[in-house]
Amino acid sequence: MPVSAIVSAFVAALVGFGGTLALILSAAAAVGASPAQASSWVAALCLAVAGSSAFLSIRHRLPIITAWSTPGAALLAAFGAGIGMERAAGAFLVAGLLMVACAAVKPLGTLVARIPVAVAAAMLAGVLVRFVTALAEHAVKSPALVLPVVAAFFLTRRLAPSWSVPAALVAGIGAALGLGAVGPMPAPELSALVWVTPEFDGGVLISIALPLFLVTMASQNLPGFAVLTASGYVPPVRSILATTGIASVLTAPFGAHASNLAAITAALCTGPDCDPDPRARWKAGPVYALFYLLLAAAGASLVAVFAALPPALVATIAGLALIAPLTGSLTAALNVDKDRTAAIVTFATTASGISALGLGAPVWGLAAGLAVFAMDTARRR
Repeated sequence: MPVSAIVSAFVAALVGFGGTLALILSAAAAVGASPAQASSWVAALCLAVAGSSAFLSIRHRLPIITAWSTPGAALLAAFGAGIGMERAAGAFLVAGLLMVACAAVKPLGTLVARIPVAVAAAMLAGVLVRFVTALAEHAVKSPALVLPVVAAFFLTRRLAPSWSVPAALVAGIGAALGLGAVGPMPAPELSALVWVTPEFDGGVLISIALPLFLVTMASQNLPGFAVLTASGYVPPVRSILATTGIASVLTAPFGAHASNLAAITAALCTGPDCDPDPRARWKAGPVYALFYLLLAAAGASLVAVFAALPPALVATIAGLALIAPLTGSLTAALNVDKDRTAAIVTFATTASGISALGLGAPVWGLAAGLAVFAMDTARRR
């Protein structure tokens, strides 16, 4: 195996993990996870990513890289406040079952695929915009801490976009240490999985499980398929959905919210920089899985380190990590002129954060956008 494949797998694992860990911890805090449950959440996600990446890459001899659902974590951080880990685990389990159902029942997958791209992307943008706009608020309240982080992010982005979030994290830790804003550092410890008995609440399933499934499909799996296709591979769609769905189901009782096909980090392992021979690039998958096994073991220590950092720093890292997904979702939402009104209605309703009849803003945004889309389509006919 060439060294380049090992390096590509290492960079993909490091960027994928370090770039969005702050967002996972924000989601865990929002739903009310204890420190032990938050550590279990991270470890279970890493195990799901490791297992699914290794299996799919070896099974199909393709560089199939999986990840956790970044937009799903943003959804939970924004709209999961107070639901509790038990009901959250129930929602995670149902979202995973929906993924498996899409692989097993072709009409269901077809139905999901018929949701307008503009509406689905606008719903995701409405979820993400809260985190990105919060950057300005944190910069005003804690300029000495936040501004160096933002500067490091954008300066690194000009040279190596994949490393912009890790560079911002390093700069933020340095700034926090310089300001004396870091709490006591924890002793190293191995991760442990904590069982959470899932509870099923109708309102939570509609408000969390359904949007979690939709944003994961639209914003992670579909772009991931596109990355594989653009690299000259034919993605085994049903196998990928079934494997990541089963991984999500198995790890949901330990706090993992969703596993899916990677997109941005996957590109690091599907191109010639990984291996000049396209037929040999699949070997990066098992190496990537090995790195995630190591991250699973160290997850408890890494979570404890993040807990010692100032909340404003963690929120800033999460907001910076979501700039690219927000840009992509807004671009997709507004790309087609005839669908823009439905997209704007979806975006505005979701971003408003409203809650009515026990249902959260993402559900109302999706409903409003689909209603406007249907009316606009009927008028054009």
